[in-house]
Amino acid sequence: MISEIGYREARELLRNQNIGRLGCCRESMPYVIPVNYFFDGEDIYIHSMPGHKIQIMRANPHVCLQVDEIKDTFNWLSVIAFGRFEEVYDTTERDRIMSAMFQRFPYLTPVESKARDSLSDVIVFRIRVERITGVSEHWP
Repeated sequence: MISEIGYREARELLRNQNIGRLGCCRESMPYVIPVNYFFDGEDIYIHSMPGHKIQIMRANPHVCLQVDEIKDTFNWLSVIAFGRFEEVYDTTERDRIMSAMFQRFPYLTPVESKARDSLSDVIVFRIRVERITGVSEHWP
């Protein structure tokens, strides 16, 4: 049976996972891409190389992140966090966020590999979470 989950459970799922699907939209065209992220309990942090998604979010900062925990077809949780894209420019804050990213993602993705060489090309951003919704399905 599919049912809504509470705010606390939705936040816990966001905190415990680290891969989600970032949704953004430009000129009525949706764009969804998988991303590594971390949630500090308030904001969601993501990093990227320059590209299509960054261009889209700069043009329209309204975004969402969808995260799942799937055990099987009949037992899963799904959460969507809605918010606003905001680039992080402060060097100290960028360093703190990237340090947290490296700790959380010990196996290097292309972004982490590039970031270890030079942080200058890496774009660090947050989603200022405004609303979180979630649903689950649990069968005995």
